[in-house]
Amino acid sequence: MKNVITSNETNRRTVGHRTVDGREAKVVTVSRSYRTSVEDLWEACTDPRRIPRWFLPVEGDLEVGGRYQLEGNADGEILTCDPPRMFTATWEFAGRVSWIEVSILSEPGGRARLELSHIAYPDEHWQQYGPGAVGIGWDQALLGLELYIGSGEAVDPDEFMSWSMSEEGLQFVRDGSAAWCDADIVGGEDPRQARAAADRTSAFYMGG
Repeated sequence: MKNVITSNETNRRTVGHRTVDGREAKVVTVSRSYRTSVEDLWEACTDPRRIPRWFLPVEGDLEVGGRYQLEGNADGEILTCDPPRMFTATWEFAGRVSWIEVSILSEPGGRARLELSHIAYPDEHWQQYGPGAVGIGWDQALLGLELYIGSGEAVDPDEFMSWSMSEEGLQFVRDGSAAWCDADIVGGEDPRQARAAADRTSAFYMGG
């Protein structure tokens, strides 16, 4: 597991802007390359039998216009689907509505890349935590997918939770938070605000 953890730095992260329904939204994008085919990666991200092996149990009508529910987490509506390349959906959590776009990209050497964009209107939550508010969670999810794809075995949720509170797991959060801070600054955020938000994000995940 250690070799996978240290590859956190292979994640690509950007923070951008987009106009959604006439309002400015933030776009948090993370991607990671996997040693598998486009078709297999697509199935791992869309088959309700495989999603719980690396993420969360999911229920619902997983078709365009249908609604999904992730156990103990977000729900939403599936907006578009273009297999095996891309799907989009709303992400509804804690009274907030945002959007996700998931793309599967072919890479040389028989590899495939998952690119996920989370689009949200900036609000008080964003001002407090910045892109790490969603970015750290997606970093951990993409890591879970790496563990699953690499071994072919389902990730044990209890084992993953224990690891996340270990020194290695906490360092993973600190490294990810720093990387999201850098992406936020490149995306135009004031460096002081970006660093303060990153510090608050790290403290949140570490129970501070």
